[in-house]
Formats: sequence, structure tokens, C-alpha cells
Amino acid sequence: MRIFLLLICCFVFSTAAAQQAPEIDQAEPVDDNAELSPLLLELTDANLRRMLSLVTEIEQAGGRMVLPLLTAMQDGALYYQADSRKLVERRESDGGRVTVSDVFSGVERNDVDPESLEQVRINNRLRAVLQATIARIRLLQGSDAERAQAAQIMLSNLDEENLVVLNEAIVNEQVPAVADMINVALAMNVLVTDAPQDERLAAVATLHGNLEGPVRNLLRSFMDELGRNEQDPEVRAAIESALASIERKVRFYELMEQAFYGLSLGSVLLLAAIGLAVTFGVMGVINMAHGEMLMLGAYTTYVVQLLMPEFINYSLWVAIPAAFMVSGLVGMFIQRFVIRYLNGRPLETLLATFGISLILQQAVRTIFSPLNRLVVSPDWMSGSWDINPVLSLTNNRLFILLFSIIVFVILLWILKKTSLGLQVRAVSQNRDMAKAMGIRTDWVDAMTFGLGSGIAGIAGVALSQLTNVGPNLGQDYIIDSFMVVVFGGVGNLWGTLVGAFSLGVANKFMEPATGAVLAKIITLVFIILFIQIRPKGLFPQKGRAAE
Repeated sequence: MRIFLLLICCFVFSTAAAQQAPEIDQAEPVDDNAELSPLLLELTDANLRRMLSLVTEIEQAGGRMVLPLLTAMQDGALYYQADSRKLVERRESDGGRVTVSDVFSGVERNDVDPESLEQVRINNRLRAVLQATIARIRLLQGSDAERAQAAQIMLSNLDEENLVVLNEAIVNEQVPAVADMINVALAMNVLVTDAPQDERLAAVATLHGNLEGPVRNLLRSFMDELGRNEQDPEVRAAIESALASIERKVRFYELMEQAFYGLSLGSVLLLAAIGLAVTFGVMGVINMAHGEMLMLGAYTTYVVQLLMPEFINYSLWVAIPAAFMVSGLVGMFIQRFVIRYLNGRPLETLLATFGISLILQQAVRTIFSPLNRLVVSPDWMSGSWDINPVLSLTNNRLFILLFSIIVFVILLWILKKTSLGLQVRAVSQNRDMAKAMGIRTDWVDAMTFGLGSGIAGIAGVALSQLTNVGPNLGQDYIIDSFMVVVFGGVGNLWGTLVGAFSLGVANKFMEPATGAVLAKIITLVFIILFIQIRPKGLFPQKGRAAE
């Protein structure tokens, strides 16, 4: 074990040393290219008309080597030093940090003042040329993923030049996925030409079931414009069948995407409600300040990022325990100095916690101002997982869904396998008997309230990755959290899990037809009617103390 820890420490320190090592001013790989160097120098002061031909000349002179330069230029991140005319890449992160790096090697340049740089000029016409040029380089000289992406980009720009490149690339292409994408592009071109019937039918067969946007648009245009004038009934029937197949797949994947967003909403409700379920189930306290525990967790995330501006990618790992501690300690403070004096008086407890929620909101407004605060998502939570051209799952929602399940499992383990969990269950089932057996019920109440509030703080960390952080953040989820707890069964974690995901999915499936507000109203009416039939929820507590 000691050897394992020693290896981990060595790895961490070596990584940190590598990151903090001084940058070496490496020579650019174009220094030895006599043909390319003057073109790059001309790039800094050429007019936009000259730029169009200059990009082609740079491609011919440098090939794949100039791909980082063209990509930076397309993104508007290509700059040059006014004195030396040396090209660099300047980018600004979401957190406002500006970095300057070598445009070819990617090595960060700490010796360059970002404010002294001038941007290489670009317009929309030049961007289109750059997009086609980058796609062409990647298609002929790129990796498997780059070639597939390049062929996909060319679907929307099937001009004569790109068709020549596609026909050249398909001859030597060995990867089936890339070859299929190239064949789709070539089939689209065949379909819009006066090709023989057998070739057009083969092209439609190639496009059958393909979910790419340009393919769908092309087939729809045939049905809208050319379908009535299509003289060949077999081609017309094939186009109709292909389009119908694509539309069926699109509807199926749209339903899957709605289900995913419903599960994502359910994961947030689960994180917000499980702490409330534990508190409500053990103490019978209607805590109207529970939403403010979420708010405190979100603001803790914001403060942690302010304290760690250079380590945004690691800030969430610090914010999770920090939010748990802040919200948990505030929850224990509320329980020890307010709620424990109101035992057995639920109405007074409700009013007191509602007043505490107003106090916490005003305190946050005083400290941070009433304006919303933006919490930056780390790089590993940005972007999306593109399963196909129709279905795309955002990484932040996917991570939050997995995170909520992990928190649920940990809480379940605490309640089932630890001494605290045993005492919590004893107090929730029969408080008087537990007290007679020597369990300190006041201590259990404080720890339970702190645990529930701490989990709400963790939920605030998750919410900060989905929405802006503001003083009213908790108010948007407190009612939904109570609905989840009541629907699933008070004090039952499994009921909370089922209730959160059920309500989340139901809301997302109703929203397209009814709107977000009406969907929540329908959900509330359903829960009211459901409680009339099953007052104790889906999974009621059992035993003599259940009443």
C-alpha cells in the first residue's frame, strides 16, 4: 500500500512539474520550408481577396502541416506579433483566461503579451473556403475520425472540386465507416444528376435510413419539388420509402433524447429530494429552507472557482466536499438553534423554516448581489456525446445523472451499513423506544439534518453546471422536491428514486405538447389525485410505527 501511494505521489509531482516547467522556444516546423514561409508572412497583411487564393497556395505548400494554422484561422484565433509578423494562436477560455500558443506545435507562449497581438482578417466567404480546405486535407491525409468528419462536412458542399476529392479518396479508403460516408456523398450527387435509372435507384438505396441532415433535406426537396414531376415511378417510390424510413428513425431517436432529458431532470430532483426524504422521514419536519441548502451549495461552487481560477478543471472535486460541509453545517445550526425547540409543532416549524429561507436569500443578496453568477463548466464536462446525427447527449447532464446514482448508492450504504444509519432507522421507526435504548435522539436529529442538508448542497453543485447561480435558485426546486418525496413515499429512498425519475420523464414528455408551466400543473394535479388513492405514496413505510 505504501509503495502504491508513493507511486501516486511521484506521478502527481512529476505532472505538476511538467506543467510548471518553463516553456522552450522551439523553432517552428515551417522554418525549413522556403516555399511556405513567405506565404505565411504575406498572410499577415494580405487583403481579403488575396486571402482566398493564398489559402489554396498554403495548402499546396504545406499539406497536413498547415492544418492547425487553417483551423485557428477559421475559428478567428489566428493572430500575429506586430513587430516580428510571427503567427500565434490566441484563445480565451470561458473563465476569461487568455492563452497564446505556437500555432503549429501548440506550445504555450508566456513571453508574448496578448494585448499586443493583431488578428488575421477573415470574413464569411473566407470561412467557407477554409472549411472546404480543412475538410479536403483531413479527407486525404487525416486519421480515420478526421476523414469521416471531413466527408460528413462535404455533404453540404458537393461542388465540382469536392467531388473530385471524394472520388480520389474512395479509391484507397479501407475504413468501412469512412467509405460509407464518402459513398453517401457520391450518391447524393448521383441523385441530383440525370443519371440512368439503375444508378439513381442504387443511390437511393445507399441513402436509405441515413440520418445525416443534408441527406434528409435532399430527399425532402425531391418530395416537395420534384416528386410530382418525377417520371420514373420506381425512383419516386424508392425516394418515398427512404424518406419514410429516415423519419421513423428520427422520431425514435427524438423520443430517446426526450427520455434522456427527463432522466437528467429526474437526477437533479433526486439529488434535491433524497436529503429532504431523510430529514422528513426521520424528524417529520417540513423544511421550507431546504431549497436554500441547494443555493448555498451552488454559491460554494462559485466561490471555489473564484479561489481556483487556474484550476477550473479540478474545482468541482473541491466544490463537492466543500458544498457538503457548508450546507451540512448550516443545516445542523438551524436544527440545533431553531427546529429542536419546535418538535411536535409542524405548523410553527414550517413557518420558521420559511422565515429562515428568506433570511438566507437576503444574506446571499447582500454578500454576492442579486445578480446571477456564472459557474464555468470544466473541460471534461463540456461538449456532448454524439451517438448519431440525431441523438446527442450532453456531457454535463450525463455526468450529473451518473453522479446522482453514485450519491444515492452511498447514502443507501450509510443508512444500511453504518452505526449512524442504524440509529437513524431506529429513530424514524420509534423515537421513544430508540431513546429508551440509549440512543441520543437529539444527536441523531442534528446529524440527520446535517446529512440531508449536505446532500442538498451537493445537488447545488450539480445545478450550477446546468443553470446560472442566483438567490432564488432553491425556490425553483423546493416544491418539486416535496412532490417527489410525497409521491414516492415519505422516508423511503427507493420511492424517492422512482418518484424523481418518473416525474422528470413525465415532465419532459409533456412539455413539447403543453409547455413547461402547464406540464408542471398537470403533474401537480396528478399527484393530488394519486394521494387521494394512496395517501402514503408508492412505497409506504411498513411496521407498527408507520402510522
